[in-house]
Amino acid sequence: MCRMAHVTAERREQRSNPIQSQVFVLNREGQTLMPCHPARARQLLKEGRAVVHRAVPLVIRLKNRTEAIVQPVRLKVDPGSKATGMALVRHQPPASITVLSLFELQHRGRQISESLTARRHMRRRRRGNLRYRAPRILNRVRSAGWLPPSLQHRIDTTLAWVKRLQRFAPIKDISCELVRFDMQAMQNPEISGTEYQQGTLAGYEVREYLLEKFGRQCVYCEAKDTPLQIEHLQPKALGGSNRISNLVLACQCCNQKKAAQPIEIFLAHQPETLRRIQDQAKRPLKDAAAVNTTRWALAQALHSTGLPVELASGGLTKYNRQRLNVPKTHALDAACVGEFSVLKGWQRNTLELRCTGRGRYQRTRLSKNGFPRCHLMRHKLVNGFQTGDLVKANVPSGKKSGTYQGRVAVRVSGSFNIWTGKEFIQGISYRYCKLVQRGDGYGYFMQTLITHPKEARARSTHIVLSPTL
Repeated sequence: MCRMAHVTAERREQRSNPIQSQVFVLNREGQTLMPCHPARARQLLKEGRAVVHRAVPLVIRLKNRTEAIVQPVRLKVDPGSKATGMALVRHQPPASITVLSLFELQHRGRQISESLTARRHMRRRRRGNLRYRAPRILNRVRSAGWLPPSLQHRIDTTLAWVKRLQRFAPIKDISCELVRFDMQAMQNPEISGTEYQQGTLAGYEVREYLLEKFGRQCVYCEAKDTPLQIEHLQPKALGGSNRISNLVLACQCCNQKKAAQPIEIFLAHQPETLRRIQDQAKRPLKDAAAVNTTRWALAQALHSTGLPVELASGGLTKYNRQRLNVPKTHALDAACVGEFSVLKGWQRNTLELRCTGRGRYQRTRLSKNGFPRCHLMRHKLVNGFQTGDLVKANVPSGKKSGTYQGRVAVRVSGSFNIWTGKEFIQGISYRYCKLVQRGDGYGYFMQTLITHPKEARARSTHIVLSPTL
């Protein structure tokens, strides 16, 4: 009996483990076929019926098949300020979808903004050394639809991966979350009509916005991991409105203690807390502003692919996720975009696509004061490798003997560093390195999601970052 119980528990645990992502398949002429299971891909490669077309994400090309009979595949996109989730799903009538692959695209908009700021400071210091310098002629006109580089980067990288996935999978249409927070509806609930206020999605936009803005904690006692309630700074009994600047999050204890008091009276003995809450309530959410600024530009960019584009709201995404009891991650949010009834196969690993860039044009490394410290390499290639390439190193002997896979950073001396996803391995000679894939400006890591019942409603804290080679 004990043996049977042990076997049953072991099988249940195996079922709860995440499913591996599907492998992309191309026919002999490079046309897209339906993705297959990794075991099927290993069998095709072992029998010599296919070759590796790309290492990450894994794409194989069949040698003896030319026809392409496929099912329609939909790409779902959940745009964000720091990360954009993407999910490849297969539609099954009448209203069921099956997840094939999950992706999370990590943007580098903050690094771009900081680099532009540093460059601006250095330029102004350099030009400020010259007296009586003639001012620059301000006759430059920005084109229509211009966006700052840090925001344009989010659109460009998202569109680049949409087009890249089009080359790997038979994508027939796209679903995109148009806006996460409806600013106008939150400022004036009447703007969308009575159906929006009293419908199934009523309150989802406002609550999600407040959770992001106040860090999912009580603004008065800063308690976390407790049920939070929407609270009015200026009570409605004293004429307070439902404007988003008048709403905060509070735990039940603080909400009942404040009751119908104005916040100035309730926090009369805590002036620092009062000043912090008032400043934070009036301050807009930067991430929400970035998403709302780029939403229409991203929608137009997706329409340029020539595929039908379905636009959905963030409130519907959260409603689907809570209705189906799906953990909150960027990739799973993308899978919940749009209208459907049943979601299958979402317990999958997520491939993280981290924007790293392709290097810099600057050839002088500066000190913290902006003065030249040393000179960088003239050429990017060193013995056939460049920083950002995915390599596999076999060190036969010595202190660092073993096999290492990961992203390489080159030196002129030929002694490279390899980042394996967990640690830096320094001092690996180029003679032991074998190229797996050329660097394309992205780092590839695998996120493993634990889907045990106790953690089914929260994002897994057990995230394994390792190159998928």
